[in-house]
Amino acid sequence: MKILELLHIGCRPESSEPVLMLDAGCNSGDLSVALYKHLLQEWQSESDASERVFLLGFDLDRDLILRAQDSNPFPQNIQFVSLDITHEESHTTLTSHSEKFGRRRYNLCTCFAVTMWIHLNHGDAAFLALLSRLASLCEYLLLEVQPWKCYRSAARRLRKLGRRDFDHFKTLQICGDMAAHAKEHLEQRCSMELTRSFGTTGWDRSLLLFKRR
Repeated sequence: MKILELLHIGCRPESSEPVLMLDAGCNSGDLSVALYKHLLQEWQSESDASERVFLLGFDLDRDLILRAQDSNPFPQNIQFVSLDITHEESHTTLTSHSEKFGRRRYNLCTCFAVTMWIHLNHGDAAFLALLSRLASLCEYLLLEVQPWKCYRSAARRLRKLGRRDFDHFKTLQICGDMAAHAKEHLEQRCSMELTRSFGTTGWDRSLLLFKRR
C-alpha cells in the first residue's frame, strides 16, 4: 500500500500544507532518505512536492548522524540531528521543529528496531515513556517492535563477549509478547488505535501502524 493511501493525507493540489515525517533512531539515514524518495515518487503529480515534504531523522549515535549528514542528498528537506529520546528536552526539540512549519504534530513517525534498546538500557518505565513520547508527536506511528527472543539474543551476545549484562534485563516486568504490550499502552494510554498490522519483518519483528484517535 502506498504511503499516501496509508496516511490518508492525499495529493490535493489546492493544499499547501507541509507533510512532516519523523524517523526515530534513523541510524546513518539510509532508510530515511529511501522513505523520502518513495513519498516523492508517489507525489510526482504535484509540481511542488519537493517543497512540501520534510523529514527529520534523529539518533543517539553522533557518528551515525555525521555520516547521515555527510551523505544527505536532500539537505533542504531532510535534516539529521543527534538526540537522546529518553531525555525530557528531546520533546521540546522535536516539537519546536514541527512548529516551524505551523504544525503541532508530524504526519508520520517511524520507529524501527529501537524499542528493545531503550527497554534494555533504561527499563520498563523508559519503554513506556518512549511509546508515549512518540505518540504525542505524531498523527500516525509506524512501529517495529523487537520480540522478546531478540532481548535474550542480545543478552547472550554480551555474555559471550565477556561483558556485563544489560542493567535492566533481569528485572524487566514487561516481557513476553512485546507487540501486545506496545499496542495495549498506545491504545489505553496514548489515544492511539491500531489501524493495520503488516505481520512480521524478515527479522520476525512486528510492524504496526497506529493512528491518533
